[in-house]
Amino acid sequence: MEHRVIATGRAPGAVGPYSQAIEVDGWVWVSGQIPLDPETGVLVEGDAAAQARRALANVRGVLQAAGVDLDAVVRATVYLVDMDDFAAVNEVYAEFFGEHRPARACVEVRRLPKDARVEIDAVARTR
Repeated sequence: MEHRVIATGRAPGAVGPYSQAIEVDGWVWVSGQIPLDPETGVLVEGDAAAQARRALANVRGVLQAAGVDLDAVVRATVYLVDMDDFAAVNEVYAEFFGEHRPARACVEVRRLPKDARVEIDAVARTR
């Protein structure tokens, strides 16, 4: 099975030993994106909605580097440090995805890298 590493400046570089995304057999597996500004590498300040907006912009940037956009997403996972942020993050998520409704899970976690409030990963189809 041949795979292609997706790397782009449209999203922050990996903060560990992994790729921003891997494409294999027409599928793009986007690693979890936290709300780091890709230009500065600094965590976006603000509430969960502001952080979700940056995390989703990062997911979009990685997908665009793979030649697709958010409308190609078939599955996403949203990780929240506080489930009380669910409604606010949902509003931002709906802004980004519009009428497209990929399958999704949302889970509360104890802690995220860089003490982010939100992390989002995705799986998309390229063909």
